[in-house]
This record gives sequence, structure tokens and C-alpha cells, in this order.
Amino acid sequence: METNLQQQKSDCLRIVLYGPESSGKTTLAKALAKQFQTTWVPEFARNYLQEKWDQKKEVCSLEDLIIIAKGQINHENYLIEDANKFLFCDTNVLITKAWSETHFNGYCAPEIQYWVDTFKYDHYFLTDIDVPWQADDLRDRPNNRKQMLDYFENILKNKKESYTLLKGNLNLRLEKAKVILETLKKNDIRRRL
Repeated sequence: METNLQQQKSDCLRIVLYGPESSGKTTLAKALAKQFQTTWVPEFARNYLQEKWDQKKEVCSLEDLIIIAKGQINHENYLIEDANKFLFCDTNVLITKAWSETHFNGYCAPEIQYWVDTFKYDHYFLTDIDVPWQADDLRDRPNNRKQMLDYFENILKNKKESYTLLKGNLNLRLEKAKVILETLKKNDIRRRL
């Protein structure tokens, strides 16, 4: 089992946009980064799997998930150098775990589980499914949105992660997120690595 992947140390608060497909994570990550004048980490899986689809017409395999998890944390480690107080992560390894378990009969690779247990994030914004689902080459669960949202939320609850469910349009989500983020910053409740 590969355990040498590390999370870059930083005083920035790591905030994860977390939820099922087509629930507004990327839109919110970009908007929050702009609002707080910092960087955001794009979803590594999106480009990786789109390229795989474009070249081979193949979907995500179990073997891809380790590559995706490593790519995501490496990208996060690179971008945290330029972050200002917050780093907004459009997904993280916990989403890789959820996706693995929901798409591969409950299986999660030991490496992914180790990283889930090892990497620390300060808060999760769980994005609700109250925005329209948008089809693309990679999305595959338009009829299971509620089931997926519940699965994602149960993982957060079981891990006892700090999270907030964000509902409504972008402006409503931003307003609620800003209140949470200002509180996190003010109370300095960071978990040190």
C-alpha cells in the first residue's frame, strides 16, 4: 500500500466543496476564491476522465481512482503555496472514496482509505441537489441524486467532519458560506497538520 503521499503544511484553512455530481461545486469554488481573493483547486478527475473518454471512449475504472486521488492532492499541494487564508478545494479524496464505494459495490482501495483518514480539512460545504442536473460525458447518475446526496452526507456524519449543507441559488449559497468562513477565520478553529 502506498502511504508516502503527503499533504503540504500550511496555515491556510482548507475548505472542500463536497457533494454529488452536478450540484454546483465548481461554480461555488470559483466564486468563493474570487470573493476571498485566493486560489481554488480544480477537480483533477474532470480533466483526467474527460481525456480518457475523448481518446478511448472509456469511463472511470477502479485503477483510475488512485491516479485521481494522487493528482488531486498534488494539485492541492501546488496551489496552496499561493492561497490567501483559505484554499477552496473543488473535491478531495473523500469524494473519491464516496465515488468508489457507490460505483464499485462498496469497495474503497486501502490507499484511498488511508488518505481519507490521514488528510485534514477544516470544513466541508455539502452542495445540495436543488440545482438543475446538467448532462455531460462523465456524469452518470441523474436519477439517483437524492440517494447520492444522502450517501455523501452520511460519510461526513460518520467521520464527524465539520460541514454545512448549502442550498439555493449561487447568491444564497455564497451568503451562507461567507458567514461560516468568517466565523472559522475569527475563531481560528484550524486543525493543525
